[in-house]
Amino acid sequence: MCDYNKKTNRRTFVLSGWAVIKVGAIFAFFYPVVQFVKFYIPPKPRFVRVEKRLLIGDVHLDPDFILFVGEKSAWAVSRKCTHLGCRLNFNQEQKLLVCPCHNSQFTPEGLRVAGPAKDDLARYVVEPLAENKGFMVTL
Repeated sequence: MCDYNKKTNRRTFVLSGWAVIKVGAIFAFFYPVVQFVKFYIPPKPRFVRVEKRLLIGDVHLDPDFILFVGEKSAWAVSRKCTHLGCRLNFNQEQKLLVCPCHNSQFTPEGLRVAGPAKDDLARYVVEPLAENKGFMVTL
């Protein structure tokens, strides 16, 4: 009876060791695959020169952003609506960015005012060019 228990213990030990080896092999195979799938390369920043002399209160419309010039600084916000991605228009009378698709409205600072959009607009870094010859917008 003693020999039978030794064989059983040896057999369970070998089988459990084999199970550990299989689990380790599966992990060794899938770990690099998971790392590859979740690998992300952030997009490089894009620099756009606005070589236009803008005065205080002026607005410059670009296909990707809207540049506003205030008394103390200039700022740019995305023209892409956060609801469905339609291109926003600037309403001079109301001083609002309006989405033509579903009428979402945003302030010139990019804050959501009304409409189905839930998020504010993205803001971009704006730096003045030398000798007051325009601005550099980093997207």
